[in-house]
Amino acid sequence: MSFLKAEWRKLAIANYAVDDDLLRPYLPYKTELDKWNNTTYVSLVAFRFLNTRILGVKVPFHINFEEVNLRFYVLFKEADEWKRGVVFVREIVPKRAITFVANRVYKENYRTLPTSHKWIENDDHLHIRYGWKINGTLQEVALKTDKVSLPIPIGSEEEFITEHYWGYAQINDSKTHEYEVTHPRWQHYPVIEHELNANFGLLYGDRFGQLSQQTPTSVMLAEGSEITVEKKRVIQ
Repeated sequence: MSFLKAEWRKLAIANYAVDDDLLRPYLPYKTELDKWNNTTYVSLVAFRFLNTRILGVKVPFHINFEEVNLRFYVLFKEADEWKRGVVFVREIVPKRAITFVANRVYKENYRTLPTSHKWIENDDHLHIRYGWKINGTLQEVALKTDKVSLPIPIGSEEEFITEHYWGYAQINDSKTHEYEVTHPRWQHYPVIEHELNANFGLLYGDRFGQLSQQTPTSVMLAEGSEITVEKKRVIQ
C-alpha cells in the first residue's frame, strides 16, 4: 500500500537559475545536481493537495490544503540507472499534524503557516492565486493563463521541471532517504501574466534571500494529477 495518495492540482511554479554553491549544503549523500541546458534551478512551487489519504485513510480536516515549497533537482545513480529526483529546502503547509509526520517520518523540513488559494475560471482565462502569511505579512504568487491545457513538449524546460519521480532527503553525511512519487505525464497552461511577492530569506533562510531580488527565468502552471508517494528506503 502506498504511504500517501492524493491529487496535486494547479501547480504554480517559478524557476530561478542559481549557482551550484548555493545548494551544495543541501545535497543529500550520493546525489548530484541535475541541470537543464547546463543551468541549475531552484523552484518555488505552490499548489493544492486534494483527496489526501495516508495509508488509505482520509484524516478529517487534513484532506484538502495548500502547499508552498522550494525545491531543486538531483540525480542518483543506482547500478546503471540514473534516477531524476527533487530535494525540498522547505515545505510550507497549514496543518501542524502534516508538519509533524513529514518531519518525523520522512526527515523533511516542513513548516506550518497560514495559507490560502483562489481559483477563478472565466470564458478565456484561468486566474490562479496562492497566498501564505509569515510574521503577519501576506506573500503570494498569482498567474493568469490560457484556459486550455496543452501537453508538455518533450525536451522542454517544462518537462525538466515536472518529470522528476523520486524524492531525496538528507539524513546525515552518510545516509539519504529515497521515496518514489508516481503520476502520469502532466499538461500545462501557457502563462500570460504573473505576480510574485515572496521574501525568500524569511521563508527559507538567509542563503536564499538573493532570490527576492531575482526575476524568475520562467513561470509555469501545471495541471497536476493523482499521485502516490511510496514508502521510503535508506541509501547508505
